[in-house]
Amino acid sequence: MTDVSAFLSSTVLPFSIAAVLIEITPGPNMTWLAVVSAVEGRRRGFVAVAGVALGLALIGIAGALGAAALIDGSRVLYEALRWAGVLFLFYLAIEGWLAASRPETAAAGTASGYFLRGLLTNVLNPKALLFYVAVLPGFVAPGPDVVVQTLALTAVYVLIATVIHGLIVLLAGSLAPVLNDPLRERRVRRVLSVLLAGVALWFALTTAR
Repeated sequence: MTDVSAFLSSTVLPFSIAAVLIEITPGPNMTWLAVVSAVEGRRRGFVAVAGVALGLALIGIAGALGAAALIDGSRVLYEALRWAGVLFLFYLAIEGWLAASRPETAAAGTASGYFLRGLLTNVLNPKALLFYVAVLPGFVAPGPDVVVQTLALTAVYVLIATVIHGLIVLLAGSLAPVLNDPLRERRVRRVLSVLLAGVALWFALTTAR
């Protein structure tokens, strides 16, 4: 890349604006991270953010290497990924509802478990895949350094997403002290679980082709 300043001004800046607008749109990550942080606290929320970041990075790297385009070109592979993501979100919603009925086991999830869930939620996210296939390439200039540009923009996107997700954890985590009352916590868990199920349904509808 011969002119770094030109790349930053003509590509990274408009791409960053697009990434911010996409990330502040409510979706699975935002809802799930809010649920985890409000009920389990900020520590586990930040662990979940790390899993989400890794998932977004892996999909971006796959896109740079062409795997994302392969999946996007295969209806069977795309549908398999899409429904796996929908079912996983429903699983998280059902688990949250059941945990509300078992307060003694509600906080039994380990930090590594939240990391893995964040990772899986994004590896199985076709909307993230479509972003890397349909949106990101529009900011890449033709040339021998296409892969380098793609990886650079992927890093920018993951950074922006992680910052926004971290802010969500900070805001939602402030509710954790209010949820010390078991009855209040149970009610909040159920409400958030219903919202997460709603996001799963919305996810299924908006990713359909």
